Amino acid sequence: QVQLVESGGGLVQAGGSLRLSCTAHGRTFSTYVMAWFRQAPGKERDFVAAVAWDRWSGSRTGYADSVRGRFTISRDNGNTVYLQMNSLKPEDTAVYYCAGIFSRSAIVYTPALYEYWGKGTQVTVSS
Repeated sequence: QVQLVESGGGLVQAGGSLRLSCTAHGRTFSTYVMAWFRQAPGKERDFVAAVAWDRWSGSRTGYADSVRGRFTISRDNGNTVYLQMNSLKPEDTAVYYCAGIFSRSAIVYTPALYEYWGKGTQVTVSS
C-alpha cells in the first residue's frame, strides 16, 4: 500500500510564493507519475502539474495552462515531489491534492486514473 503525505500549504498574499511537498511512502519505486490537482469550493478537481519518471528515461513534466510559467514541479532522487508556486493569484486558492500512479511513467491529466491520493493541503491567496 502507498501513502501520500503532503505539506506546505498556507496563507499568502497575491504575488507571493509557496512550496508544496508530497512524499510517497510504502516501497521503492522504479516508475511513477505524481501530480498535483486542486479543487476550489463548488468546482471540479483540476489538474495542475505532473512529473513522470522512470529509471530508464528520466523525468518529464506537464502543466495546466493556467499555471505554466508560474508553477514548477520537480522531484528529488527519492519519492518526494515538490510544487513551487510563484506569482500566486487569488484564483489559485484551493485545496491542493497530491496524486500518484506507480505502474507507469506517462503524464496523466485525468484525476480518475490516479490510484493514490493525499488528504490535501489548503492554499489561500489573499488579494
